[in-house]
Amino acid sequence: MAERMTSEPNDIVLEVKNLSTWFDTGRDVLKAVDGIDLTLRRGRTLCVVGESGSGKSITARSILNIVPKPGRIIGGEILLHGAGPNGAALNLAALDPKGRQIRAIRGRDIGMIFQEPMSSLSPVHTIGHQIVEAIRLHRPMSRAQARVRAIEMLAQVKIPRPEQSFDSYPFEFSGGMRQRAMTAMALVCEPKLLIADEPTTALDVTTQAEILDLMKGLQTLHGMALMFITHDMGVVAEIADDVAVMYRGKVVEHGPVNDIFFAPQHAYTRQLLNSVLALEQRSHLAGKTAKSNRDDAILDVSNLSMSFGGRQPFFGRKQEGPVKALDGVSFSLKRGETLGIVGESGSGKTTLGRCIMRILDPTSGRIVFKGRDSAGVDLAPLPRSAVKPYWRDMRMIFQDPFSSLNPRMTVLQIVAEPLRNHGIVHGPELEERVAELLQRVGLPREAMRRYPHAFSGGQRQRIGIARAIALKPQLIVADEATSALDVSLRAQVLDLLLDIGQELDMSYVFISHDIGVIRYMCDRVAVMHRGRIVELGETQSVCDDPQHAYTRSLISAIPKPDPRQRGRTTRIRYELETTP
Repeated sequence: MAERMTSEPNDIVLEVKNLSTWFDTGRDVLKAVDGIDLTLRRGRTLCVVGESGSGKSITARSILNIVPKPGRIIGGEILLHGAGPNGAALNLAALDPKGRQIRAIRGRDIGMIFQEPMSSLSPVHTIGHQIVEAIRLHRPMSRAQARVRAIEMLAQVKIPRPEQSFDSYPFEFSGGMRQRAMTAMALVCEPKLLIADEPTTALDVTTQAEILDLMKGLQTLHGMALMFITHDMGVVAEIADDVAVMYRGKVVEHGPVNDIFFAPQHAYTRQLLNSVLALEQRSHLAGKTAKSNRDDAILDVSNLSMSFGGRQPFFGRKQEGPVKALDGVSFSLKRGETLGIVGESGSGKTTLGRCIMRILDPTSGRIVFKGRDSAGVDLAPLPRSAVKPYWRDMRMIFQDPFSSLNPRMTVLQIVAEPLRNHGIVHGPELEERVAELLQRVGLPREAMRRYPHAFSGGQRQRIGIARAIALKPQLIVADEATSALDVSLRAQVLDLLLDIGQELDMSYVFISHDIGVIRYMCDRVAVMHRGRIVELGETQSVCDDPQHAYTRSLISAIPKPDPRQRGRTTRIRYELETTP
């Protein structure tokens, strides 16, 4: 176990001076990072914030000199103090990106945790093997010594049963456990600086809180500098000492966390904070009376269960039984109502949404859908061919606006596809309808001639919404529809969905792990844990006065976007024994 470091808290670990990293595509030059300055100090956390495309991740990759082609560092200095001859500063920007000197620094002096651990960990090697390789690359240890050190590090990042987990593969870990394993690998050589690039973005709030606590504890233990890249201002308020706000490749504002939150100087910083505060309360568009009778249920789900087949034996391990993803789920959705489904990863939220849409076939239970002009029909036992006609009135918005749009189709083809499939519009009239739909979601008519890659994440999600509302459905299932968006775009997209819902008299099942989004948009909320609904009620009541122990745990884990509240909220940890 490493001993606590005693260096002065203001010791400079790394300085970035006038750094510029550009991407020359041959047709134009993208100035991803354009003349920025940063200082990272021992024992302090610098949070780098900004929307997608602001240059946050390219800054991190520039520090490690791992900028993807055709990008390259074209100017400036990255000074790692104490790494040069006789303890002088070493300019990392001047080193050969593939050279021995910079490769020795990566992992030994500077560790990095990437956003998606599943793509950063090798799927064909055990967790322990990968940590051992990282140790032996930088430390003169035998494989047996490295194994002992790796197990010690797994214990330090609070992975249960570290000796057994050492021999596990990444796919056997949950998202939070994989992020802990990545943290162990990044810290095992006790680097001076840890760079964490959006390490909690894909995690639910309870897991995020545990990872943040873990990083703060390890920083205190090792005395390292921490550069934490995020777009979540609640996380910034929770852990930052200093904040750098990036916009279009430049640092537009830099200072102590309290100054950034309570005396922002730049217009973009103020806009960012206003977007965060907007999601702290209910939308002015939510809860308005729908056009139809709100006591009329459009969807009745009763005793719905879904099991996935057990995993086959793998390398001599025991065969696992079926996994029960849904366990007797029941609820009603009123016409014109927005029902939120919230819970951590693995709680069954997405499985529930896909069963409602009959993308998945439930094991048992009823899914009664009642259209405006028809009696209720139970979709659960119907064959897939019999369900398809109902997809005109039931549509889905997917989580990832990047992978849910066909990159080989123009926006015109994407949005027109459901209209063509259901034979609603043909010929010149089709193009006019698509133009109207794009305009409705805030995109210009000329956008229909372009391909998805030409749009930002927020614009792509608007295209997905245009496709979903093309048939004027009565019910939309939105699965994490805003989780991939910057905070500055979330309120806009949520307001768009609410406005369209009012206009078309639609109902929503809105799936999210973000309580703030649920509070902003939903009339009622169902809290899921391990395939069951443990609490169901009016959104404000559940958020302000949660009754179930798991809901209280979920609410207590949400970071408040106010650094003055840091450490004042008592974390409630949910124990499985409390499950009724």
